[in-house]
This record gives sequence, C-alpha cells and structure tokens, in this order.
Amino acid sequence: MPETAPPKPPNQIPNGDSSTLRSLCTTLHARITSFLSEDLPPESRLRAVQSQTRKSLSIIQEALERYELSALSLSYNGGKDCLVLLILYLSLLSTHPALPSSLPAIYIPPSHPFASVTAFTLSSARRYHLALDIHAADERSKGAMKEAFAQYLAKHTEIDAIFVGTRRTDPHGGKLSAGGFDMTDGGWPRFMRVHPVIEWHYAEVWAFLRHMEIPYCELYDQGYTSLGGTNDTHPNPALRVQGEDGQVRYRPAYELEDDREERLGRDW
Repeated sequence: MPETAPPKPPNQIPNGDSSTLRSLCTTLHARITSFLSEDLPPESRLRAVQSQTRKSLSIIQEALERYELSALSLSYNGGKDCLVLLILYLSLLSTHPALPSSLPAIYIPPSHPFASVTAFTLSSARRYHLALDIHAADERSKGAMKEAFAQYLAKHTEIDAIFVGTRRTDPHGGKLSAGGFDMTDGGWPRFMRVHPVIEWHYAEVWAFLRHMEIPYCELYDQGYTSLGGTNDTHPNPALRVQGEDGQVRYRPAYELEDDREERLGRDW
C-alpha cells in the first residue's frame, strides 16, 4: 500500500529548553563513555566501531574548538548516517558553557518524500532538540541543493560550518579529506563541511545504532538501505527473500554487509 503524502511541515521547528538539552547530552555522554570502555574482542565489529567513534569524536571536538557553537549547524534528514553523527555531537555538549535551548539544523527533503521519513525526521528533531529549518529542494532546478543551502545561510549569517553525515562510499564522498574538514566546492555557498563519519563502513553504522539502541526510521526494517524520495528509492534487492509460499519480503537494512550494495535500491 503506497504511503500518503506527508503533511507540509512548518519552516522551522523550535525545541526544548537548555536544561532539557543538557540533560539529554549528559545521558548520551555517559552512554558513549560506557560503550568506549567495554572490553571487546580485538577482531569484533564493535571493537572497530569503538575506534571509529573515537576518531569521529576527535573531529567533532576539533570543530567545537575551531568555531563558536552558534556558528555550527547540522544537515539532518533522519537517515542512519547523520543519526550517528547527531548522537556523537550531542554527547560532547554535556559540559558546554554556552548550550542553547536547541541546536541549529537544516533539513532539505527530497521532492517526493516518504511520509514515514518526514515523520521520523520531525519527531527525532524534537527528541534531540534541533531547531530544524526546512528548505525544500526544487526538483526543476539542477542546483536545488545549492539553492537550499544558500537560502539557509542567508537567513543564518552566523553559520560558518555545517556537520554532514557523508561517508566515503556516498556520491562525492570519495574526494573528501580523511581529516573531516572540507570547504565547499566552487559555485556552492561558502561554508566548512565537517564530516566526522566519513570513514565509517555501512555495517559499522548499524552496529553502533543497534548496540546503542538508537531509534531509527521504520523504512530500514522494510529492506530500504539508502533513503531518498518515493520516486527513486526502493527496497534493496540484495535483501529480497521469497518464501515457500511465493511471498516476497525484504530483510532489514542492518543485515546488509557490503558497502558496495548499499545503494542498490536507489535509481541514482
């Protein structure tokens, strides 16, 4: 049964108060600290995730040292990668002296969004105290993403750097630096891209989210492994299973192992 179109969200969703945000950050900091202290087998996947977590935290900490908190924003779409980034970012803010009531973030939904993705993005933005600015991309424009970021930065002139959940195997991820900081390319609005999860593997993302028991969008349990719009996103054929009764189902996204198969359900 096809999803109905999501209700049109407001342009900005303000959230929470500083004491509640600090409490959330403190809780996440304790959970991350506990995870990093776990004694895990050297060859286990979670041991590799511990290493990736430390590297990501180091990049986020460097961003907090380079920029005022008010000059930092987050590109958030409710997907698995930026969810990992968000949890790690929040975990480092528990003792920040200038913690606001909510954190700046931008959401650029696709032209044909899944209702469940929109619902999760908005509900998780409230849960994690994001002041989410929504800038819909115009599918008729080849530079839709550029325009959306330009509009956001024109509105928020204080923003100098934006955290993004780009990984190495994503489109255009291969040319980004391992150090986690890259200025936007020529022709784009000028801001520093900070990409702390650039070197994470697909399976490591899922190992982290499941081990930390972080809620995620329900489409991932229906075989979707990379989320775009309803017009270009399908369950991943690598997860397709046909039962003895002939019924086709899809295994959950976290059962996929190979980075190279992550986007098999995408048309581009």
